[in-house]
Amino acid sequence: MEVVSEQMCTHCEKSIPTSNIDLHYAHCSRNLEKCKVCGDMVPRRHAEEHFLNTHAPVSCSLCQEMMERDVLAIHKGENCPQRIVTCEFCEFPLPAIDLAEHQEVCGNRTELCVRCNRYIRLRERYRHDVQCNGETDLTAGPSSREVRANEREQRPTGQPHEYSPRRILFTIAITGIAILLGSIFFQKKVENNQVH
Repeated sequence: MEVVSEQMCTHCEKSIPTSNIDLHYAHCSRNLEKCKVCGDMVPRRHAEEHFLNTHAPVSCSLCQEMMERDVLAIHKGENCPQRIVTCEFCEFPLPAIDLAEHQEVCGNRTELCVRCNRYIRLRERYRHDVQCNGETDLTAGPSSREVRANEREQRPTGQPHEYSPRRILFTIAITGIAILLGSIFFQKKVENNQVH
């Protein structure tokens, strides 16, 4: 078996059979160029295109931070402060930069535990659900449900205990307007970020 001797091309730094090194070098040095950023050998006629498509700084469409194109996808998916994430308590979508403040408020909201009839903060709900055995904690005083029941019993008989249809419609209308305005402002914010 014949051993083929090899020599390293001084232009592309690849091992080439010694018998072909002169021909290879002539072709390699005329047609290929080493990228100054990543070190890859690219055709000379595509060197600028390679730089623009791979290494040229680009602006994140969400936060306008400048970065290399090859890290843009990771930035948008994991690091961008304006990427959209959802609240773990209410699943509302919002920019990541606002998440901590939103969850601080949202996690302090309470929901009634149907097993023990106590109101539990949303941020403590998982731990409570694991520990709850369905018994009402009598040392904690009456639950909010019991307090409201006692208030209803003590209310004079002539006093209405339900909201009027007019008040319910007003509340629904105000809520609808708030949601509509919120979605318009959110859409405008997204459009403004995309323009920049």
